[in-house]
Amino acid sequence: MTAATASHPPLAHPPQPVEAIPGDPACGLVLLCDHASNAVPPDLDRLGVAAPHFERHIAYDIGAAAVTRALARRLGAPALLTTFSRLIIDPNRGRTDPTLVMRLSDGAIVPGNARIGPAGVAERLARFYDPYDRAIDAAVAAAFAAGAPPAIVTVHSFTPAWRGVARPWQVGILWDRDDRLAGPLIAGLRADPAGFTVGDNQPYGGGLPGDTIDRHAMARGLPNALIEIRQDLIGDAAGAEEWAARFAALLGPLVARA
Repeated sequence: MTAATASHPPLAHPPQPVEAIPGDPACGLVLLCDHASNAVPPDLDRLGVAAPHFERHIAYDIGAAAVTRALARRLGAPALLTTFSRLIIDPNRGRTDPTLVMRLSDGAIVPGNARIGPAGVAERLARFYDPYDRAIDAAVAAAFAAGAPPAIVTVHSFTPAWRGVARPWQVGILWDRDDRLAGPLIAGLRADPAGFTVGDNQPYGGGLPGDTIDRHAMARGLPNALIEIRQDLIGDAAGAEEWAARFAALLGPLVARA
């Protein structure tokens, strides 16, 4: 579909932990990208992790940010993206989840997290996690104020293989107890002439207590879906645009109908 994933060195960390893409609050959709960036601010000294690891999925979801930005542009929807690496703290985890701050990630030791205590976790929550949460709350509130309770869609990516085993899916849709959006998305992708192998709660399960969808969509009864696209398909601009166009064609009518 696309070229192999390009090299992505650690980025210079912007001053704010959230990138906000403006959109129409009445469009009925809020887009999120929890693992958009591999950036670490200088004072955290790359968490002691060697630079090559920041090109891997352990640091961020390769291609997910580009898909999110392209989707926002195509649909005129507001979008929020993190500007920090998931190695600092994972905003797609509940506040008490043991994987909130990873000490070991897919074979890579994270020295800067090895001895972090409750005070250190609390500092990272306040500095990175909470501003993202508040930005999502504000975007949802703006949609309600515009008379359009939104569907919430989060964009992620996954590795082509895991522990030496190739993954057969090109794309997966994750959901928990509410398939109002996920069901039609899965059906639409399976009907695509390209003949995709589509994961229904694959390659990951959709029920993760306290995750972004649980906190912001399920808690409010809002339609939702978590999109997972295989990283080798969106590792360049052409692939990201291709998949954004595919999802825009599916999401646009679904959101309008809702």
